[in-house]
Amino acid sequence: MWRFVEGILVLCFISGVFCVERNTYDELINTCLDGKHHKSKPGPESSLFSFCAPWKDRSCCTNETSEALHKADAWLNFDWNHCQTLSPKCREHFMQDLCFYECSPNVGPWLVPVKMKIRNEKFMHAPLCERDCTNWWNDCKDEMTCLQNWGKDFNWTTGKNTCPVGSPCKKFSEIYSNSSNFCETVWNFSWKVVPETEQCMHMWFTASDGNPNDEVAQAKAKELLSLNHANNVFSKYVHFYYVFLVLFCFFVI
Repeated sequence: MWRFVEGILVLCFISGVFCVERNTYDELINTCLDGKHHKSKPGPESSLFSFCAPWKDRSCCTNETSEALHKADAWLNFDWNHCQTLSPKCREHFMQDLCFYECSPNVGPWLVPVKMKIRNEKFMHAPLCERDCTNWWNDCKDEMTCLQNWGKDFNWTTGKNTCPVGSPCKKFSEIYSNSSNFCETVWNFSWKVVPETEQCMHMWFTASDGNPNDEVAQAKAKELLSLNHANNVFSKYVHFYYVFLVLFCFFVI
């Protein structure tokens, strides 16, 4: 009998932590990734360097960071040129992607915890507009690399990313099956490619037109908070149900 009661108590505990309190709406849409060079809160900068410029009005990176990442041979010790030097057109896309990573204030709804020296969070499955992915792929598909997932599969024993033994350099088009496979896999599924008809992120935009990703993050935050509210209501009912069973077992059985 007591084993049964203990089991019910465990279930009761599980029901009590079934839904962890999520961030508020403001926190979800006005937050910065917890990373080595990120600001604690997004805010305006007097200027941002080159490809990071669109985020000037509300940025998670400082101007110093934006300039440093453009001039570094291997930002965060990562070498894009691990097989051969990227072409200028391809490098532009990776630079835009890097500026999005360091500067965007719109990734709150997609942040997940990680344990890394350079960050404690990453964004996961953020919706990338199909057109942005296609342009990135078309300008990079003839470049060279040795593996699909740049986020986790490199050898880091030298302090920089190097190709593992037995992973020869090949064209991107031989490593990745198509544009979506490239955009989604290259940074360990940070991105999820979606059609333009859906809410999706742009890696690049014109600052004078405003940040189009604000609306995307706001919609996702509302969706998450709505789901969380429903889960909390369900969790309360489950909790009361198991408490009733525990009391029933204690006094009746």
